[in-house]
Amino acid sequence: MEAMDFFQMSEGRWISQRTTHHLAMRRTELGQLEITASVLEATDPKVVEICQMHDVDPARAIGGAAVSWQGSMQWDEAGQTQEGATVLVLVPDSDAAQSGQLLREKGYAETSPVVGHYQVDDQDGLILTTDYSTMSSVERFWFPNATTRIRTSTVIGLSNTASFCVETRIDVPSESSPVSSPESAPEAIAIPAAQYSALGW
Repeated sequence: MEAMDFFQMSEGRWISQRTTHHLAMRRTELGQLEITASVLEATDPKVVEICQMHDVDPARAIGGAAVSWQGSMQWDEAGQTQEGATVLVLVPDSDAAQSGQLLREKGYAETSPVVGHYQVDDQDGLILTTDYSTMSSVERFWFPNATTRIRTSTVIGLSNTASFCVETRIDVPSESSPVSSPESAPEAIAIPAAQYSALGW
């Protein structure tokens, strides 16, 4: 598989069931989010804009994705939700489409634009790494089949977490009630979404 294949396979709507292990506290948090992704062609104005933001020649980009998410985590305070949106752009290293730069308009641990790295491994998994000034993250995702995506991530720094997500494609849009909240934990602790995942969703 090539890197853009992962974005193309991710296009659509997904329900994400997440388990996050907060290593320092030795506690586990559950969550559920709905994710929507759409593929952006290499010539899309959003892709060009992100490349120019990072002083990268837009002609080097092979495409990108627009991603939005909403839902909740177990330790969210009353009324708090996890939601956001971002644009991701893939810029391969020279002729090697299997690895390169991952550009974003802003980071999740920091609000300034951030550049990460992507690599397709020999088991058809996409690995994303990002180094911030206060932490670093590694995320890997792969597709057991066309309707299931699995993601693992670790964040090391101010907060040390490890997350596992099983995500299921939603083939037919649902008009049912919003994503339900996980059952409440005995203690409410607010933790930024940036510490759940390298991508923030």
